[in-house]
Amino acid sequence: MKLTLSKKIQTFLPGIFLIGFNIGTGSVTAMAKAGADYGMSLLWAMLLSCWVTYFLIVTYGKYTAVTGETALYAFRKHLHPSVGIFFIIALTVAVCGSIIGVMGIIADVCAEWSKTFVDGGIHSVWFAGFFILVVYILFWNGRTRFFQKALALIVGIMALSFIINFFILMPKPLDIVKGLIPSLPQIPMDIDKGPFLVVASIVGTTVASCIFIVRTTLVKEAGWTIQDLEIQKKDARLSAFMMFIISGAIMAAAAGTLYVSGLGLTKASQMVTLLEPLAGRFAVTIFVSGIVAAGVSSQFPNVLLLPWLICDYSQSERDMTMGRYRIMVALLSILGLIVPVFKAPPVIIMIASQAFGALVLPATVLGILYLTSRKKIMGEFVSSWKMNIIMGCIFLFSIYMSINSIKGLSALLS
Repeated sequence: MKLTLSKKIQTFLPGIFLIGFNIGTGSVTAMAKAGADYGMSLLWAMLLSCWVTYFLIVTYGKYTAVTGETALYAFRKHLHPSVGIFFIIALTVAVCGSIIGVMGIIADVCAEWSKTFVDGGIHSVWFAGFFILVVYILFWNGRTRFFQKALALIVGIMALSFIINFFILMPKPLDIVKGLIPSLPQIPMDIDKGPFLVVASIVGTTVASCIFIVRTTLVKEAGWTIQDLEIQKKDARLSAFMMFIISGAIMAAAAGTLYVSGLGLTKASQMVTLLEPLAGRFAVTIFVSGIVAAGVSSQFPNVLLLPWLICDYSQSERDMTMGRYRIMVALLSILGLIVPVFKAPPVIIMIASQAFGALVLPATVLGILYLTSRKKIMGEFVSSWKMNIIMGCIFLFSIYMSINSIKGLSALLS
């Protein structure tokens, strides 16, 4: 009997969850800034990042399907407890920056957009408080399946918004094709800190360590085993493909408007103020809808990450209705008020956070390379020499991106 459409969608819920986690306002900011500052010339970096993301999603998912072990527990068991603790600390630091930046960007964009309808606009603090409350209400349910279904709806709204915007604002098709050819824009490093930080942020927001760690939890909760490896691959393909399509649509919208007009991007509200004269109110409204959906879809797993990491490491019950987790998520959520209250620059915080994430990536690749290469752990599903060569290349790529992150962050702080 053929699966109904609803059941087919449910089969891909783990992958859709990762799309929501991955494509947040960090991605919107990084892709929009790349498009506004450099046109489509960095599209190749995003395509490569999505391919690497697919490969690592499959590898981490396969490990759990074969062994039944989640990532941090495996690091603790087969490497050393300190490795698992390192990931908890590093990913929590990165996600705190993301929480601050995500809500700051949503609030700033909505506040600017509200000026179209309300004289003087609505203060960003009210928008931040509202969306923090929405995310926390969704979290209160506590069930992973509910989380996945809620995120699937939000991701659908986000994808539709940005794809519609792509067709309204798209650049020349030839520019899109040229963007797939690897190159770095010839922009002096003293102009908006150069392309290094933007490239690192594209990689950091796409090839994000947290989604690979969380992938193992989702695979285990889905009950996938070695018999489900093909389903796991299809789910990963859909996830990586949609990441590329949505991110590409965002970059193209900025490239087709801000870049061709010679307008760069330095703060979130510019996405509204600069786009409206070029694209019209309808396109801006669609874009704002996409940003809000992207922000909520990433903020939700952002605040979930620390409790899930703790459960992963300790192999404790993953019950998000427990009081300690609700308090933990409430405290993390409050970080979203930092930008509206203290007027911190959300785009800079967001890009720096994503670039910092790229620094954690080499350890993420090295850890799973070690685990999947051990026959004692993987049995007949141990990685082949071809897979290990690919993983080795990805490790070198991650080192290169970490170097770019350091260069970009140094330029940002100078």
